Amino acid sequence: MLSTVTKSHMAVAQNASGRSLNVPIYTITSGKSGPNVYIQSSIHGSEVQGNVVIFHLIQALKRHGINGNITLVPNCNPVGSNIKAGEYTLGRFDPVNGTNWNRGYYYDEEDVINFAEQVQLSDTIEQIKTRFKAHTLAKIKAKSSRPWGLGLAQQLNLKLQAMASQADIVLDLHNGPVSSRHIYIPEFLAQQAPLFSMPHVILIPNHFAGALDEASFCPWWTLQTLLNDRFTGHYDFNVEAYTLEMGSQEVIDFVDGHHDAQAILAYLQAKKVINTSQYEPASIQRVGVYLSDYKTLFTDFGGMVEYVAKPGEILKEGDTIAKVLNIDDLDNEHATQIISAPCDLIPILHFPSASVLSGTQLYKCFTNYFSIT
Repeated sequence: MLSTVTKSHMAVAQNASGRSLNVPIYTITSGKSGPNVYIQSSIHGSEVQGNVVIFHLIQALKRHGINGNITLVPNCNPVGSNIKAGEYTLGRFDPVNGTNWNRGYYYDEEDVINFAEQVQLSDTIEQIKTRFKAHTLAKIKAKSSRPWGLGLAQQLNLKLQAMASQADIVLDLHNGPVSSRHIYIPEFLAQQAPLFSMPHVILIPNHFAGALDEASFCPWWTLQTLLNDRFTGHYDFNVEAYTLEMGSQEVIDFVDGHHDAQAILAYLQAKKVINTSQYEPASIQRVGVYLSDYKTLFTDFGGMVEYVAKPGEILKEGDTIAKVLNIDDLDNEHATQIISAPCDLIPILHFPSASVLSGTQLYKCFTNYFSIT
């Protein structure tokens, strides 16, 4: 049985003329039971590759039978994608309040603790999941309607989270400035890394730091930890959430997008969301790092930078990572300066502009990295 694709729209903001800004919501169903999947892209306006990935996903999923439901929300932040300064999209922060568009989601650990105390040993996994999803949705809606109102970024985040909170799998598609492909995976799901065709894996703590992936997995991880401690059992709600960084921002590539979509389909196949066996994760070397060893290299001085080290390249301590041109010293021996790798590292992404101020986050790098098999 082939899948059915339906489209609706949701207003996520209003402009100063009072006109609604809508996002399309594509829902794919087949009438069979299975996981609920939520995928969004472009919460940061300049991070656009995820939109072409969703395009390819929809084309493929129309040909497959699926189990459960898949909700796809491309360009989920039309405000951010329309904030332009000349040639560039300044879509990382709410321009009115300065808030990161990906930091306004709801999570209340005390509320999860209170919910866990009401669970009985006789409750089944499915009963608990059904109640907890309804409970979480009610909390998000209550947060959205508080009498003093909310900033635009949080209004948008909560509308998206209301959909994501009902999912068993959440994939948030992002991009770096100039970046390799990499993925953020919570530590308790580290064993899932080989299911993704991502060469670089960042293992993040099982705690909330504001992003959608954390807002999606933290309540469930906290709940199952509390119940396992209380009942000395093995509760596993099989809720997973990840942030996938699909290369560099401000660029879409249809060929790369096809490969990215194939990789996601391989993961969904492994999770028995799609009824096929034609997809496999890429046979690649995967390198992992704990978030505490994902380091930022700042510049001590400003100038014009050549990014010598490319994202994904393996460097040894002392290797040249960048070369800086000092405009005030073009006539003497201080015209150029070398920035060297402070340790063995892998640069994952770098600042997008050649013109940098002192204190700029020049590179983000893996240190103390390890192979993932």
